[in-house]
Amino acid sequence: MEVEIVAGLAGLAGLAIGLATGLAVRVSERAQRVAVPATPQGGLPPGVASVLSVLRSSAVVVDAEDMVLRASSAARAFGIVSGDRLVVDELLAMARLVRRDGEIRETEIQVGRSRGRHRADGRWFAVRVAPLGSHGLVLVLAEDLTEMRRVEAIRRDFVANVSHELKTPVGALSLLAETVESAADDPEAVRRFAGRMQHESVRLTNLVQDLMTLSWIQGDEPLSELHPVSLDEIIVEAIDRSQIKAASKNIEVTGGGKEGQKVRGDEELLVTALRNLIDNAVAYSPENTRVVVSTRRCDDLHVEINVTDQGIGIPEGDLERIFERFYRVDPARSRQTGGTGLGLAIVKHVTTKHHGEVTVWSKEGSGSTFTIRLPLLQPARPPGAARATEPEPDDRPAPDPFDGEPPSAGPADGDGPPQAPPSRHP
Repeated sequence: MEVEIVAGLAGLAGLAIGLATGLAVRVSERAQRVAVPATPQGGLPPGVASVLSVLRSSAVVVDAEDMVLRASSAARAFGIVSGDRLVVDELLAMARLVRRDGEIRETEIQVGRSRGRHRADGRWFAVRVAPLGSHGLVLVLAEDLTEMRRVEAIRRDFVANVSHELKTPVGALSLLAETVESAADDPEAVRRFAGRMQHESVRLTNLVQDLMTLSWIQGDEPLSELHPVSLDEIIVEAIDRSQIKAASKNIEVTGGGKEGQKVRGDEELLVTALRNLIDNAVAYSPENTRVVVSTRRCDDLHVEINVTDQGIGIPEGDLERIFERFYRVDPARSRQTGGTGLGLAIVKHVTTKHHGEVTVWSKEGSGSTFTIRLPLLQPARPPGAARATEPEPDDRPAPDPFDGEPPSAGPADGDGPPQAPPSRHP
């Protein structure tokens, strides 16, 4: 009897121990499952946010439901993300494919191009889409390629334009050389064709020289060897270099304005820029007219050089593009004038190199006024010197640059070009 009681107690004790052991195992397994690090379905893995914050590319993380968990400010500014959604259909489709098969995908997309607009509009991005962890998260990286594409387009257009411009005089020289050879027994024809060859060679030389000048000044390097330059001397020299072209059309080129103004810069470049403006004014002005070059003190810090003509004027739609390389308002007329199409581009870059700006006023049939605005040379003042000792700017109203003889179709009052002071002959 006692043996049976002892056996029963032992069985109960074993059952209690088994139950306690099983309970302990289940509690341990549950504790282990809680302790295992896991990516929460609604958040980022540890450390990912810190990595994304230092990336240069626009970064977006989407979850398994295509909801945006994190997006850089650039991604929102460029229109890739709006609220908590990817708004670019191409990116959303790529994210779903990557989530499905786990393969990294790359492509280029355009964002922001409205329907019907030119393909060059909008912004271009190099996109890389990759899985992030094992919970359906997808990382989208987008690098802005817009500026690089713009530079490539400019370079491509520049090469095409240069090739076209060089082809014309080179082809003309080749043809004229063949003609001279075939007319060797006709001295009059040889002289005539030799003159044409000289004209084309000058045109080719000017084009190459303008290309070299433009290539030099459009770089990021600052100008060296800057010296105080007198604008009076700049104007006299530029007018003198333009006299032959002006005389061929009986156009009078005069200088005027406030004398004694000085700037810091490269004298040869400033003369080149001003001569280009004068040559441009002469080329697009009718015979027996005038071109006035004048200076005007704007304020204590700046001075303006105005080149005013009585020419054909520029259409309003072309004013924003006339400083582009090889851009011509009237290509047929430009071929007649013999210009290279680089003169105004050189003016713009020279002015920019001197920390100034160039602007234009024009009306068809009323002529044009090109204005170069430059910083004045500031004289060194001893410590404690009164600022009042500086000369005051000339704020008096200026008379008509053509001395009471405006163009036949001159602008109405209040709608004309910047006025220049009385003329002075160089």
